[in-house]
Amino acid sequence: MRNLSLALREVGYANRSFWRNPAAAFFTFVFPLVFMVIFNVIFGGQTSGEGYTAADFFTPGIIVFSVVTATYTNIAMTAVFARERGILKGIRGTPLPAWGYLFGRVVHAVLIAALLVVIVAAFGALFYSVEVPWARLPALIVTLVLGAATLCALGLAVSSAVPNEDAAPAVVNASIFPLLFISNVFIRLQDPPAWLDIAGKIFPIRPFADAMLGIYDPFTTGSGFAWDQLGILALWLVAGVVLTIRYFSWEPRAR
Repeated sequence: MRNLSLALREVGYANRSFWRNPAAAFFTFVFPLVFMVIFNVIFGGQTSGEGYTAADFFTPGIIVFSVVTATYTNIAMTAVFARERGILKGIRGTPLPAWGYLFGRVVHAVLIAALLVVIVAAFGALFYSVEVPWARLPALIVTLVLGAATLCALGLAVSSAVPNEDAAPAVVNASIFPLLFISNVFIRLQDPPAWLDIAGKIFPIRPFADAMLGIYDPFTTGSGFAWDQLGILALWLVAGVVLTIRYFSWEPRAR
């Protein structure tokens, strides 16, 4: 119980640290909305062959992008910064258990992701008349939770491959931004080359985005659970956990 209490206090500390940096907090929540406005201005007059508008596509796409930035990108970079500055090494000598620190950072990232999801969904509903899929809310919650957990695990795993602080932005962004463009997040792939289609489906962003698109699709029926896509995400979650356990480092890299 004492360890759990310390882990929960770490969640509170991470949240206070975030909100006490108003500039970073502001741009964290504004950045996805800027993307949403830009894409809707450029493609707002277009309608897909299935009959839904650009806003119907970009709302779930920007939701996925928001979860990616709040979990994968944030977790990977902060883990590298904390490791190289000796914070992770110092934590090993405190009463806070190692898992408690990671728990606090992951829960904080998931809370920020959840708030971003609410903001983007509300923005799409208010300004672009994108209906919130209340009838498929259980599928929406399960998909978001599994997607966020998977990306947190992969962010911790990728941090072990980053050699130093200076390389963190380049390595983390290079590992995720190309996938966003081939995963139905920023653009909808129409008859892509077979190799590109396969590459997108192998990595976790495409299953996450396709599951969200299915939930938001106004012309689909059913519960919204895309079990095949969720299964791929679950496999990546297991892979991320295994890689984190095996390779995550608490010691600064030798310079």
